[in-house]
Amino acid sequence: MGGRLMDEAPHGGNLRKGRVSIPGQTYLVTAVTRGRSKVFTNFDHARTLILTMQRSEREGRVESLAFVIMPDHLHWLFRLQAGTLAELMKQVKGRSAAGTGIPGGIWQKGYHDHALRWDEDLVRVAGYLVANPVRAGLVRNVMDYPHWDGIWFVAENRE
Repeated sequence: MGGRLMDEAPHGGNLRKGRVSIPGQTYLVTAVTRGRSKVFTNFDHARTLILTMQRSEREGRVESLAFVIMPDHLHWLFRLQAGTLAELMKQVKGRSAAGTGIPGGIWQKGYHDHALRWDEDLVRVAGYLVANPVRAGLVRNVMDYPHWDGIWFVAENRE
């Protein structure tokens, strides 16, 4: 949206109209930090977010397929198992913000979600997602970036 935050857009609420949460559906979600603050350059803050996402998986809310935590945002590919996207994201954002101890919270309101169609290549989407640190110039090789994972990228492929 030309660099404008969704909440600032005159019709940003229109993006949320008709949003549905379908158990078993695969979603790609992007959430941005408040003011694009580079919260996740702090290793412990990034790990807090990862632990929070893993907790959501243990609780049966999602099946996590891939994620990458960039300095100021999160990309997460998952299959929704229980509850709604709104409930999930509120919980993940709340828990991860509380874990950082940063007063006033760390997340911008809202998030962007894309429900993947059955014919979209999940491995290709996951590969593109986890390559974000390379495209952003943070590392030359994604294996050098500590805050990502994906079910298709096994340990043998990371060495």
